[in-house]
Amino acid sequence: MTGQIPDIVTTAQMRALEQRAIAAGEVSGLTLMERAGEGVVKAIIAHAPEANRAVVLCGKGNNGGDGFVIARLLAARGWQVRVCALTAETLSAGQIPVGDAGENARRWLAAGQGVYPLTAEAIRDGLSEGAVLIDALLGIGQSRSPEALLAPVHTASAEFTRLTRVAVDLPTGLCSDSGRWLCDAPFRADLTVTFHAPKPCHMLAEGPEICGALEIAPLGLRPEPGIPLITGPLCNLGKSGGHKFSHGHALVLSGGSGRGGAARLAARAALRIGAGLVTLGCPRAAIPENAARLDAVMLTPVDTADDLATSLSDPRISALLLGPGLGLDARAHALVDVALRDTRPCVLDADALTLIAGDAALRAHLHAGCILTPHGGEFARLFPDLSARMRGSGGPSRIDAATEAAQELGVTLLMKGPDTVIAGPNGRCALHAALRERAVPWLATAGAGDVLAGLIAGLLARGMPGFEAAASAAYLHASAAQVFGPGLIAEDLHEAIPQVLRGLIAH
Repeated sequence: MTGQIPDIVTTAQMRALEQRAIAAGEVSGLTLMERAGEGVVKAIIAHAPEANRAVVLCGKGNNGGDGFVIARLLAARGWQVRVCALTAETLSAGQIPVGDAGENARRWLAAGQGVYPLTAEAIRDGLSEGAVLIDALLGIGQSRSPEALLAPVHTASAEFTRLTRVAVDLPTGLCSDSGRWLCDAPFRADLTVTFHAPKPCHMLAEGPEICGALEIAPLGLRPEPGIPLITGPLCNLGKSGGHKFSHGHALVLSGGSGRGGAARLAARAALRIGAGLVTLGCPRAAIPENAARLDAVMLTPVDTADDLATSLSDPRISALLLGPGLGLDARAHALVDVALRDTRPCVLDADALTLIAGDAALRAHLHAGCILTPHGGEFARLFPDLSARMRGSGGPSRIDAATEAAQELGVTLLMKGPDTVIAGPNGRCALHAALRERAVPWLATAGAGDVLAGLIAGLLARGMPGFEAAASAAYLHASAAQVFGPGLIAEDLHEAIPQVLRGLIAH
């Protein structure tokens, strides 16, 4: 994707946009279909400039109608084009379906072109090495397994090693709103061309794996708010003078001796992102170990809940972080309890999430200043019923699940993954997609999540609102990983943050 990326729109939102535009007389369905086809052809020519042969797979609905437009426009450019359609038999008998898709099928036939059945033999006979195979079978709103529908497609295309596979709007076999596969062998695209705006499936779950490169073809519809994609920090990262306490003081709590690494990673991240001061609170016995590894991060003994309460008597402490390496013992439980009762902005990660998941009393003390940062397993422990529904057929997407969970607890929730969802207690949500040109698979390394938690805590300490702090930290985290590149370990993220900040502040 290039240029400004519009907000993600769901299946229902996209259909409503089109219907409103048609009802208002702003555009006709045929015009929308023509624009869609033009957009796909433009993307195909840019993606596969040497190709001149295509097989277009057309379904019965509007996605199939788009396919007929694409076939006609490619043929007009001199391409050899074969259409294999689910409606081949009725079209060959002169029975043209009503509606815009039927009209575009009629135009294809009126140009002297034929329509072939959707069989492996018919598809295979239209292909050659270097050809383009275009999936216009099923569009948005897919809900049933198309395994049988795709079987001849897979059989025919398996014989060729150099095909460019293009999906129109989304690959057949992919749920538009969740990004989950509807069958074991969906259509795997090298390029997906969607219309007006990305759909959730292009960014969520298993969707990006089979969508390939993504291009967005405009339809001339009015933009409307959807689910924002985070493409930069949502808060000011610069500093304008003052002293260290002007930029906040973060307190990071740690476990005992031999368990301080995760908290040290988080504390250094909070300092790197601009918190004026960061203190690591640990058991007295662990101070020598942490002192040997930390210089700019301060240390304070926190053996008991009373020690934490004493530390929190300092009003200059502006944010807390609990979880990384904290442990699951009575001390850890007591610290989480005191921290939540204090109501200061608080990041809860790792062990703190496990403690909350297992204790209704702790859960009851969560407040709007809390940010929870679960990965998939932690989310399942916190919300077992919701997580089970996510895995079921027709269940909520990651966006829907995170939004529901955040509202249920009254917190900001950051659901970690390449498709990181940030949801607020008021229903607000956004997505950071570390995919395609922003893919950073080397973030799958021990301690990377601790750094993310520290970045959020540092931004909170500086006074950033919870949603903005979480969203900005997700962007900065991935950007630092991009700067460093392959071979990254968690400690490297701290060293890459200044370069990311210099680039952002300079602009």
